[in-house]
Amino acid sequence: MVAETDVRNAVVELLRKTVVKLPADVRSALVKAMDTETAEVPRMQLKAILDNIALAEQGNTPMCQDTGVTIFYVTLPKGCEVDVEKGIIEGVKQATKEVPLRPNAVHPLTRKNPGDNVGDRMPYINCKVGDKDYIEITVMTKGAGSENMSQLAMLTPSQGIKGIKEFILNTVLRASGNPCPPMVLGVGVGGSSDICMKLAKEALLRPLDERNKDPEVANLETELLQALNMLEIGPMGLGGKTTVLGLNIEYGYCHTASLPVAVNVQCWAARRGTVRIHPDGTLKFPTHEEA
Repeated sequence: MVAETDVRNAVVELLRKTVVKLPADVRSALVKAMDTETAEVPRMQLKAILDNIALAEQGNTPMCQDTGVTIFYVTLPKGCEVDVEKGIIEGVKQATKEVPLRPNAVHPLTRKNPGDNVGDRMPYINCKVGDKDYIEITVMTKGAGSENMSQLAMLTPSQGIKGIKEFILNTVLRASGNPCPPMVLGVGVGGSSDICMKLAKEALLRPLDERNKDPEVANLETELLQALNMLEIGPMGLGGKTTVLGLNIEYGYCHTASLPVAVNVQCWAARRGTVRIHPDGTLKFPTHEEA
């Protein structure tokens, strides 16, 4: 029987793995970018990134000083009686001390910092009930440099796909080197304003080498990725063929008079991790199986 302490301990280990080691798909994309670049400056920047990743793994230390804020996506089994939310909160507090995580969560007006990454609606926990017998917890540790470049647009239906493309293009141009490119983009299309931005963030949870199941959306993902890399903003904004490592789109039906579009910008350190807590207490980390 899973207890609250099991959730807490699982979250501590999950956060440790997430901030230290990137998922395989992100690492592969960075290696591919290194192979693609031919100019000295972008290759030098990508080498520094890859060296940084290796040093973090060797030292078991966070790959970036900005360990972000913690956003969780939880799938519970039917009839789950464990206080998973409390376990997550206690896990974040413990991980902040032990990993360590930088205490980033502050009151938005007073800027008071409790020092443990916990406050009102932080960590932010999204919950749903699934059909498996285990608890699945996914975390995204989202840094501010990239998050601050995110944008939402309430387009009119008449602007259509052309308007969507222009908005995404302009978002990346505006961001330029600020979010530590090469970037990963999560795009949300449809829903309402709040749903759309949520879709954009959830798009960042999908591996970079997996296209949307809708063929039309998948084609748009591929087309936008190719177009954005023609901007040649490049690694760290210093020029090159790799401005965007990956681009994922999630969509939802919307009102006939609306066309919301959101872009959630992520830096090269696209940190996400998943743990599955089985009924016997066994832990599995599908995003970090070899870690």
